[in-house]
Amino acid sequence: MQRIVTKSLRDIFSPSVVTFVVKIALLSLLSTFILSWIAWDPLFGLITLYAGWIPWEWLTATITSLASLLIAYTLFIIMVSLFTALMSEKLLITLAKKHYPSIPVTGSADITTSVLITLKSSAVFIGLFILLLPLLFIPILGQVVILYLWSILLKDPTVYDVGSLFISDKEVLKAKSKKSTLIAMIGSLFNYLPLLNLFAPVFAQILFLHHILKDK
Repeated sequence: MQRIVTKSLRDIFSPSVVTFVVKIALLSLLSTFILSWIAWDPLFGLITLYAGWIPWEWLTATITSLASLLIAYTLFIIMVSLFTALMSEKLLITLAKKHYPSIPVTGSADITTSVLITLKSSAVFIGLFILLLPLLFIPILGQVVILYLWSILLKDPTVYDVGSLFISDKEVLKAKSKKSTLIAMIGSLFNYLPLLNLFAPVFAQILFLHHILKDK
């Protein structure tokens, strides 16, 4: 795993990947702004209602504000994940040809399936995020919980989008995917750092790319 991470870090800051991430960032920022503008009032009201059980008004206001910012940030991360899933195929093929020129591309990710898998992962993430929201404010435990939640956004879309390009046998892909949770959590570590969070989904994809192709 250490070699895979090192190799992926070299790729992640290459000009082609940086250019790709800049495009994803612009699209995600625009989408997040539009969605937040449309849904902000009802969302803020829901958060206020959710935090209504807290007896101290000042603490309710603080938690509501922090939760609102966290949700906006999370929406941005979801949009980055979605656009990465939709637009990364060409980049992944380029990287594969660079490192593994003898390995052929055997398929392509279906756009509709990719979107559905990403939306499903996002729905699971949002459901667990709402359910576990109080835990996110507990030091250390909250950081572990949010890291796991972020990994849910990346795991299944990464397995499908990358695996579809190089592995046609579902059983082989299933076997290769045993470390996908760990890979998604490693990729999600970028979400803790401003700007670098833009690289989280594509970093997870590159990690998985090297993981499945290193022994072929």
